Amino acid sequence: MSSIELDKPWVVPSEFYRVVDEASKTIQCIVCERKCILKPGDRGYCMNHVNIDGRLYSIGYGLLSAIESRPIEIKPLFHYYPNSTALTFSGFGCNFYCPWCQNYLLSTKPPSHENGVYVSPRDLVYEAIRRGDEGLCASFNEPVIHLEYLLDVAEEARKHNLYFTLVTNGYMSKNSVKRLVEAGVDGYSIDLKGCPSFYEKYLHADPYVVLRNAKYIIDNGGFVEIVFLIITNANDSIDCIEWVIGKHYDILGEDVPLHINRYYPAYKYTEPPTSLDTLFKAYKIAKETGLNYVYIGNIANEEYQDTICPKCGKKLVVRRGYRVVEWNLDSHNRCPMCGTKIPIRGSYIASKGLPLYM
Repeated sequence: MSSIELDKPWVVPSEFYRVVDEASKTIQCIVCERKCILKPGDRGYCMNHVNIDGRLYSIGYGLLSAIESRPIEIKPLFHYYPNSTALTFSGFGCNFYCPWCQNYLLSTKPPSHENGVYVSPRDLVYEAIRRGDEGLCASFNEPVIHLEYLLDVAEEARKHNLYFTLVTNGYMSKNSVKRLVEAGVDGYSIDLKGCPSFYEKYLHADPYVVLRNAKYIIDNGGFVEIVFLIITNANDSIDCIEWVIGKHYDILGEDVPLHINRYYPAYKYTEPPTSLDTLFKAYKIAKETGLNYVYIGNIANEEYQDTICPKCGKKLVVRRGYRVVEWNLDSHNRCPMCGTKIPIRGSYIASKGLPLYM
């Protein structure tokens, strides 16, 4: 790997590997669940980890492809620091290559200092403070492939009482999810993309890993919302929809929010957008299964993004343009009509009540 200069700030040694064979200097990356076996000179599936002379290196540390302040609701996270904004950042590469990826210009490219800008964890956190954001969010491409950087950003964020959240496919190793939670990354918007046959066909992966990690986060004090993007002629069968919703209910519980999102054609996938009928059927199945907080995203009717009291039916939170425009919970996040406690992580930011994304 002569083209990799070890003295650059975006090339850092990683501790997240094990030695497979000392003689051949073969190692195994343990950042994500793919656990790539790497001989010297090999890059992992994510394009961000490399075996250099028998050691694992991250070659995209702090090489960012985007930095912008965005509403937390756009992640989507509806029950996490409502109405706040997060300094949202991304790198390059991914450990999934979805044919319909909206961010394929980032996710399918390897990290490069020619395309990215190096930003240290300290400078990133200071930028969030400068902009008046309440926290940070790693998004756009899969963040966990930048585990080393995330842990250092989390340390800096904690010093300044900023929250830190991820928009992730959830396909990290057990060790990685443990380290992230311990580091104070407590908010997760996790994609549960479909049933086992869907994961096998399109991703060569296992959805039970995603469910395992989501449950670990919840059981260890983190906060999770699940996103189910329903894709035309891929995961939109009733059997697949029922599997996703059933596992959500059985493993994660009735109070973990579920976002049912509409797909639109992108990248290599040209099937038409998800039918509204399919989205509404999925919504009905989720409610009948017993999920208390179900939302539909990426459609014109924004009423499906409002939070309704699961006990008395009162409209508690109204969202328009990815902003909270009406907040009817009391100071303890209870319904003022019946007293039902609504699961909310963090404080509602009333000072940011005007829609930003209309």
